[in-house]
Amino acid sequence: MSLLNRKEFLILLLGDLCFFAVALWLSLVIRGLEIPSAYFLQAHLLPFGLLFVLWILVFYIAGLYERHTVVLQSKLPSLIANTQLVNSALATAFFYLIPFLGITPKTTLFIYLLVSFVLILFWRVYGYHFVTGRGRPNNAILIGSGSEMKELLEEINNNPIYNLKFVSSVDLSRADEKGFWDEVLSHVYAEDVSIMVIDLAHKNVEPILPHLYNLIFSKISFIDMHKIYEDIFNRVPLSLLKYDWFLENISTQPRGGYDILKRLMDIVISIPLLVVPIITFPFVLLAVKLEDGGPIFTSQNRIGRNNHPIRILKFRTMLFNDNGDWRNKGMVNKVTKVGNFLRKTRLDEFPQLWNVLLSDISLIGPRPEFPEAVKHYTDEIPYYGIRHLIKPGLSGWAQIYQERHPHHGLDALETANKLSYDLYYIKNRSFLLDVKIALRTMETLTSIAGR
Repeated sequence: MSLLNRKEFLILLLGDLCFFAVALWLSLVIRGLEIPSAYFLQAHLLPFGLLFVLWILVFYIAGLYERHTVVLQSKLPSLIANTQLVNSALATAFFYLIPFLGITPKTTLFIYLLVSFVLILFWRVYGYHFVTGRGRPNNAILIGSGSEMKELLEEINNNPIYNLKFVSSVDLSRADEKGFWDEVLSHVYAEDVSIMVIDLAHKNVEPILPHLYNLIFSKISFIDMHKIYEDIFNRVPLSLLKYDWFLENISTQPRGGYDILKRLMDIVISIPLLVVPIITFPFVLLAVKLEDGGPIFTSQNRIGRNNHPIRILKFRTMLFNDNGDWRNKGMVNKVTKVGNFLRKTRLDEFPQLWNVLLSDISLIGPRPEFPEAVKHYTDEIPYYGIRHLIKPGLSGWAQIYQERHPHHGLDALETANKLSYDLYYIKNRSFLLDVKIALRTMETLTSIAGR
């Protein structure tokens, strides 16, 4: 079961396009205080139609087609307002940079921003649920244990986009207690439950499997808790990680078409982006020499694919290159003033595009770690070395989804969470997934540049 499947994605997409068009018509009515003629409407519809495609891409990058908390009703107004502001800026540039379109709708664009915001917000909050018939979600029982069960319970019951509501949760660690199954059955019949979400990998699930089988005849549907968790949170549940999971889901076999497309994307994108470090180099050189007179670049040791050491190139942001040894043997290292600016703007990362061209790293993949950190995490975190089966990248799945990233210090807990995102990427990697990460990374870089 997919909690936001392709059909629902298509409904959201078509609804957005429909309300973009309706907003345009209403904006023209308000602008002229009359019903627009067919000729006048057509003159606007063609160029705006091109913009609708671009605006949908902005919605996608902003996460408005995501499955999880980014689409919560409490966040929708500000999220849609921000995306519509971006869309209006793109529209302004579009009309004024392409004069042969024949229209420069200043007032119409302003009206359109307000009208489309109201209509899209109404569609996302009310219309979507009306169209999909989600007035009342399916009642479900959650049977599992641990923190992942609590995360899933809170996420599903606080997010109306899912066609599911947990009316009860049962701790599977109590499965050997007398009366456990009677408690589950009482919830099933008292709450009109139609779906059971259960941790099928739990060690205590085996004794209750015959009871679950019998419930099939009561028209109860069963879903693996871990599949839903991965589908919603875009990461692999850490409690699921055992040898059999890796044997089933991780492969080192070459993927001919994907590997070729990925390398082409690395080359095609990296070459023009290398203009950024080339243009900024004189300014960085001047700023660094004025501040401390030290070197401009730093070359750091990292661990690449198959645990092979690589050296990556960056603009220097600290007093000296400690290569990830934060203990520094008593020496104090810190970020310089110029380095602080380079980090905030991400300019320090751009020289690594040279490493992308050399095929040391890719644009997309798990971020490469320092050797000392890898040694520490390999001892502390089970299966940590699996992330080195593929080529590391400048940006990755963890970079766009993990809220708390471990920075400049050893943090086994957050790095374990990061591993859960890396494993999701390794398992599901594809060219389309790489494009999605690249687009979301562009959004991050654009938001940083606009601050």
